Order: sequence, then structure tokens, then C-alpha cells
Amino acid sequence: MVVLKFESLGFREEKKYLVVSLYKLFSFKVDKKILDDIGKFRIKKHEIEFENIKESRAIKKFNFIISSHINNLTNDLTKKNTIYIHQNSGIPLMGSNSFGIVDRGTNLIELKPISGCNLDCIYCSVNQDKRTKDIVIEREYLVEEFKKLVEFKDCKIEAHIGGQGEPFLYNEIVELVKDLIQIKNVKLVSIDTNGTLLTKNIIDELAKLKKVRLNYSINAINYELAKEIGGKNYNAEHAQNMARYAAKKMGVMITPVIIFGVNDKEMGSIMDFAIDIGAGNNSPIKVGFQNFLRYRFGKNPAKSIPWPEFHSKLKELEKKYNTRLILDETDFKITKVDELPKPFKKDEIVKVKIVGDGRIPGEKIAVARDRVITLPDCNKKGNVNVKITRTKHNIFMGEVL
Repeated sequence: MVVLKFESLGFREEKKYLVVSLYKLFSFKVDKKILDDIGKFRIKKHEIEFENIKESRAIKKFNFIISSHINNLTNDLTKKNTIYIHQNSGIPLMGSNSFGIVDRGTNLIELKPISGCNLDCIYCSVNQDKRTKDIVIEREYLVEEFKKLVEFKDCKIEAHIGGQGEPFLYNEIVELVKDLIQIKNVKLVSIDTNGTLLTKNIIDELAKLKKVRLNYSINAINYELAKEIGGKNYNAEHAQNMARYAAKKMGVMITPVIIFGVNDKEMGSIMDFAIDIGAGNNSPIKVGFQNFLRYRFGKNPAKSIPWPEFHSKLKELEKKYNTRLILDETDFKITKVDELPKPFKKDEIVKVKIVGDGRIPGEKIAVARDRVITLPDCNKKGNVNVKITRTKHNIFMGEVL
């Protein structure tokens, strides 16, 4: 008997199929008849056993089944087809604003390990309804590529986990943070969250690591208004309770998005809440108010107000609470640092390989020179020539010729 054990994969039977789960949130189905060709099998939670076969042959055959079915991976929460990006996927982690690693020329590096969200906020800059694909990245691959960039920058680094989704949907989020903190020169890991998936156990595990801050998006203290903003699945009471618990253990900054005419009257209550729970963890920065901005592919329930008007409101609160609320990079010790050299120049003609669909309908993901290039409005396949139309911050876009 051969027993194959996995950390990230799980198994369960469903009529004539074996359901294979990845990071608990994603899954695909394999017809049991295909597995019967390997040999008689039995499953446990993270194990599959085969009889009457050599281990090397079982591993080879089972890995082939996994690789040939992984394109059918589905996000069980959003029900969307999901791209799994791993070390052997042929997809680099730099070049896209949707996933992977983003270097904007500072000592803060953005990490986007997962897309998709458990909420449906009315202001979402991503608007999951307009995204037809989800993405999840292998933890080891993300850590390996991040480490290379940290070594290149050779300075104290903040790793910022955010992106186009709720980071705590990533089943290995705690393990990811542990991996990042162990890398030389990483001074802090900050994580964006809506707080609804946090538990005391998760908070305790993160608090042990010392170098963690939660950027906590509580957008209203009033439960009913908070639910109107966050959607029907938003548990405002739980989110606030977890913020209160976390603030006693680690760094927490409350980061509300303010939509004038919707939740601007909650700004004082949010300040009171942040002070009451001890947000900031001995730091003067307890709240980072964000001005609602409109995005082409986001949700736009209202108009954005001009920055001078927004800052005027913040100045009133600064005076009332005797604290800084108009923040900039210096408040977070973010400094300019050389970004990784760009392998393309704007308007350069480059031959690229299209490797799959992007998150937005009609969008393709292409690869060249160890970077991802996003191709909007593209219906091509295979190798094509493109003109590079964007290179800023090592985020590349192209136009098929």
C-alpha cells in the first residue's frame, strides 16, 4: 500500500467523483474511474492510499491527474474558475496589479496571494461582479520571489498583504506571515482585513509574531449602517469584537472608507471606538480615514469629494481629538528605494506568450522576460507581438499588434 500525504490538498468523495480541495476554499472534481486506473484507493482528510502499485509510479500518475485537472479549479465561495499560480505554472509573480508582488519603488512591498471576498461592500474598488476569474498563489512560490526582491532592495522592508480580496480567505495566511517575518530585513507585515473572518485563535497566533499590524476596515460603528455598507454577510458585531480583542494584542489601525452622504457622520464614532479599544498599540496613528474614490472597474455608489474638502473634515477631527489624521508616507516610515529594473520600455514591441484569461472579461495574461503583461480586449492565443503601453512600477500592459 502507498500513502500519499498532502498539506494543502484535501479529499472527500461525492458520488462518482473525488473532490480535491486546495487551501480549503478551492476545489475540483476527478472521476473515480480515472483513479481506479492507478489502483484501488481510499481517502482520509489529507491522504490518499493506493494498493498494489509502486510508490514512484503512484506519485507520477497522481501528480499527472492533479496537473491535468487543476485548470478546473473553482472558488467554492465565489463559484468562479480559479487560476492556481505555483512554481511550475510558468506565470511570474511580478507585472500584474491583480496578483503577486508589486514594487512601487519604496521599502513597502505589496503581496497579493488571493482574490475574492466574503463581503459585497457598496464602495469596493474591485467589484467582484465584474471579475470572472479568481486567483490563488502557492505560498512557497510567493515567499521565494518576495525574498529575492527584499535581497535586491537591501533595506528594512514592510510586507503589505492586501490586494483584490480578503487576505484571511487565504488558508495559509498565518504560515505566510511566519515565513515573511523570518526573512532578513522584514521589519513589519501589515494586513488589510474586514475582520469578519478573524478569530481569537488567529489573532493570538499573529500576535506571537510581534511584527504584525492589521489595517482594519470598520466603516461604521452603527451595526445597521455597517451592514448596509458591507453587504448582507457582514457581521458588524463580530468584526468590532475582534478589533477590540486584536488591539490588546498587536498593532491595529482602523481604516474606514468615507463616502460622503453615506457614512461621513460616523467619523466621530469611529474615532471614539478606535480610542476606546486602544487602536495603535502605543502608536499615535489609530485611524487612517480613506477618501472614497471612483474606479472604472469598481463600484461607484456616490461621487468622490475633492481632496481639499476631505482634508478640511479631517482637520476638524484633528483639532477635536488632538491627533494626526492627514497622513503621508512619513507616518509609516515609507521611503523611496530603487525598484527592480524593468525589462521593457514603453512602446517597445515584444513577443509574448499568452498563458490564459485575466480576471476581467476579454483580458489575457501574457508572459515575457520573467514578467506578466496584461492584455485588455484580447482574443488571441499562443505567441503574439504586443506594444508595451504601461511600465510604471513594474506593472505592464500591452496592446496586441
